[in-house]
Amino acid sequence: MADGGHYVRDILDQLDELSGRDKISVGDVVEAFGPTAFLPLLLVPALLVTSPLSGIPLFSSLCGITIGLISSQLFIQRQSLWLPGFLWKRTVRGQRLHEGIVKSRSLADWVDRHLGDRLHAFTSAPGRAMAYLACMVAGFAMPFLELVPFSSSLLGLSVVFIVTGLLAVDGLFVLLGYCIIALASMIPVFVFTGLLSA
Repeated sequence: MADGGHYVRDILDQLDELSGRDKISVGDVVEAFGPTAFLPLLLVPALLVTSPLSGIPLFSSLCGITIGLISSQLFIQRQSLWLPGFLWKRTVRGQRLHEGIVKSRSLADWVDRHLGDRLHAFTSAPGRAMAYLACMVAGFAMPFLELVPFSSSLLGLSVVFIVTGLLAVDGLFVLLGYCIIALASMIPVFVFTGLLSA
């Protein structure tokens, strides 16, 4: 890695500091990171939707809506994050959050270990706008793919790669994120084609 940082692991560790509480709301997470920390806040639901927490009914949808809203505000260059009240008040049990974070640490360590300083065109100003738009599409697609196996987790992984690539100025990870979005978009096609031919 270019600067030796631990982007994803540090964010998970900061999130894990909240898991000692009985329940943690989305508002608690925003307050812990700060309402102007858009990229770390975008990374949180993306990581969680790749964890076993995605098995909770509607959890993937809520993470997707959160990803979509944060990305859209990055795209329009809003200075401070706004989320609707129904998201702000949503909670998860501290123990379940901790378990999800533990399961995500191997992914975090792998991403941090492989980050570099590459393909700056994908992390420059025009490239960043495209990345925010891709994250927005991935997030808002999740509620529609709630019942399609693996699709939400793959879309979450794509956002993890894109956001970490932006944080570390590693365009290769942004590009990998785009490739995963393309792969995830094919899953519902195969599922529905299989259902129709059954």
